[in-house]
Amino acid sequence: MKILISTDIEGVAGVVHHQQVRAGNPEYERARVLMTHEANAAIAGAFDGGATEVLVNDSHGDFRNMAAEQLDARAQFVLGKPRYLGMMAGVEQGVAAVCLVGYHSRAQGRGILAHTINSFAFRRVLFNDAEVGEAAIYGALAGEYGVPVVMGSGDDAFIEEHRPLFPQAVFVQTKRATGHTSGVSLSPEESRAAIRAGVSEALRRPLPVALRVAAPLQVRIETQGPALADLFCQWPALRRMAGDEVGFEAPSIEAGVRMINCLSAMSSMLR
Repeated sequence: MKILISTDIEGVAGVVHHQQVRAGNPEYERARVLMTHEANAAIAGAFDGGATEVLVNDSHGDFRNMAAEQLDARAQFVLGKPRYLGMMAGVEQGVAAVCLVGYHSRAQGRGILAHTINSFAFRRVLFNDAEVGEAAIYGALAGEYGVPVVMGSGDDAFIEEHRPLFPQAVFVQTKRATGHTSGVSLSPEESRAAIRAGVSEALRRPLPVALRVAAPLQVRIETQGPALADLFCQWPALRRMAGDEVGFEAPSIEAGVRMINCLSAMSSMLR
């Protein structure tokens, strides 16, 4: 049984501030180690639960946060960008299930460091009129490949937001959000133990049905300002919905995700 672990950093125990998630800050150097150890806990849990092969997708920022020499040698690692499937790269390699480790709630949510893909560019993202965050977006992409999300870890806001989408998944709460940059966290040791146990438990259960989102997909993006909407509408496939909102239709979830990631990359022109 091959398992994919997609790892983000904002949901990791002990991480609450922007300086911890942005390269170039001393706090980031500590947080990336915490991220690595939570990934290792998930790898150990996967093998405890019967996995025979594990892929770990580094899914934060530039997708090259975790030092390879610190990661469990039993796993293989998906690193760097650009890549077509982004945070879910590896799902196309015949995996049976996906675990989301260190994830967070969507933009405008109540969770710690809540955002959706690009906090500079996107205020809200909607699929078929339903507001989505990264776990929903990439869980739907996994579902298009027939692969279920079986486990997720992060703060209480992340769990509350995503339990209805993945009702049979095992969720591990690493911290409780008290604000956008504040919370009450488990110790790193307790968080890792809980993640290891959660992944193992999830893989010992019968695999659930994968999340399915109807396609063609109607995507709406509320940008962080009209200038970004001006920029995005240079792409002929996009239509202007409002001063700060654009939309497009995608033939598949994968096509929608790829377009969103292209817009995210375009936004750097206005930084």
